[in-house]
Amino acid sequence: MLYQVVLLASIIPFAASAVDITIPLSAPSGAPLVAPDLVSLSIEQDRWVDWAGTTEQNQFFYNALNNLAQITNSPPFIRIGADSEDHTDFSYDVEYEEDIFPASSSVSPYPEASNITVGQGFYDVISHLPFGTRVHWGVNLRQYNLTAAYLETKALIQAFESQAVKTKGITLNFIEIGNEADLYYNNGGRDSSWSVFEYVPQWVQIATNVSETAGLSKTSFTKLIGAAFAGSSNNNISGFSPQAIFAEGILGTMPGALITTISQHRYSGSFCAGSGAILQDLMTKSYIRGNISVFEPDIKATFAHGLKYILGETNSKSTIMPSFRVSNTAGAALWALDYSLFATQVGISRLHFHEGVGYKYNFIQPVTLNYSIVDGSPITPLPPHIQPPYYAAIISAEAIGSTGHARMVEIPIDATDVSGYAIFEHGHLVRAVFINHVAYLPGAGVRSSTHININFDGFGPQQMEVRRLDITYANATSGVTWAGQTYETTDARVSGTLQIQTLNVCDGLDIQETEVVLLSFL
Repeated sequence: MLYQVVLLASIIPFAASAVDITIPLSAPSGAPLVAPDLVSLSIEQDRWVDWAGTTEQNQFFYNALNNLAQITNSPPFIRIGADSEDHTDFSYDVEYEEDIFPASSSVSPYPEASNITVGQGFYDVISHLPFGTRVHWGVNLRQYNLTAAYLETKALIQAFESQAVKTKGITLNFIEIGNEADLYYNNGGRDSSWSVFEYVPQWVQIATNVSETAGLSKTSFTKLIGAAFAGSSNNNISGFSPQAIFAEGILGTMPGALITTISQHRYSGSFCAGSGAILQDLMTKSYIRGNISVFEPDIKATFAHGLKYILGETNSKSTIMPSFRVSNTAGAALWALDYSLFATQVGISRLHFHEGVGYKYNFIQPVTLNYSIVDGSPITPLPPHIQPPYYAAIISAEAIGSTGHARMVEIPIDATDVSGYAIFEHGHLVRAVFINHVAYLPGAGVRSSTHININFDGFGPQQMEVRRLDITYANATSGVTWAGQTYETTDARVSGTLQIQTLNVCDGLDIQETEVVLLSFL
């Protein structure tokens, strides 16, 4: 569907401050190459068929993914697993899956299944994903059961070798063996003596089984994920880290030689109650950087072995706690965007934002909900819908573009509450993103803005097109628009009239509290 482009004149709100910035016209040496699927997803395995669909695809979920593919020519990379990968068993007597769930509660309205038994159909529905989707799938390590690992892997490979999956170009890029094994000692998976010294030989044994079953080798397309631990070496008191498993010789083993990517997990905290102050904490520029920079020693050690580094599971406030006033808000969209873009600057090549049916921090709620995600109370059935953080994926996709050659650098800004990034294609400046991190909340009074004076390190573009993320308040859970358009529709497809400002670069621009702007230089 075509949309009219509305060119808006510059609207100048109350400017409380001004900053001068200089943007390079050419990509600086060392500017990281940024993949179109930088913002990707991790799906809790227990309700995977709800996301994918069974006899037919879940059209809402498909559309939400396809929106991003249309922008970048690359759908999000999908990880299927997480904690429930370590509670999954296979049975030939099951068609799709049979789950056992704890009772719903106000704290956890949509609890994770305590036991998951799956059949071949559970894996076959991977064919419902968009064309060209890359997949990262988790296999059970916690039960330390060679037969279970063998059966899961056999079914997984059979699915990806099916004609339906091959026709759509959907590929199994990684198998992950065990989720957050560093936490097994306190979730009942192992006793208190559990350590990295026991983990490595157990991982090698199961990984050898999985690799041989899947027919993996150094020349095979599918590789293994390393680590998948719950935190960085800076905050992981259990002693598990990439450095520790490297020191234990994991890369020198047969399956360890198949590790090409190290994955770690990160949440930005958990709170028992939400508030404006906590939302502002989440959105704060320095807080975001602190949550990413803790991984720098792990990333450095990973790169020293010639491996890539991802956050295989991440999100805002832990879904375990009722952090509803934070995780599903418009302010969380700003957090997710800056968190993702800044991650590229320290060597993180991809982030998988974790999703589960009814989870508070979801980008996408893929099925009808019958209980409130806030307190678990019964509600009028709420159809599938996107939540505000989804806009972070849309904006990131538009900023990175579809060429596959985008490089990105953070723009130095002398302000504690404004961040910016410049994007280059084939070495030349094409776009820039700016984020105002101040949480504008009800009762805050006049909404101020920061004026940005733009300079270049040479003779640069004279005009720019501006797209804005329009948000009423940082704690809003709906009513967000991107360049005048909304994805809050019944089918996840974009609706509304595209609104773009055309400004003279020499005039600069204003960015309000709780706002994102994307500049495209003409």
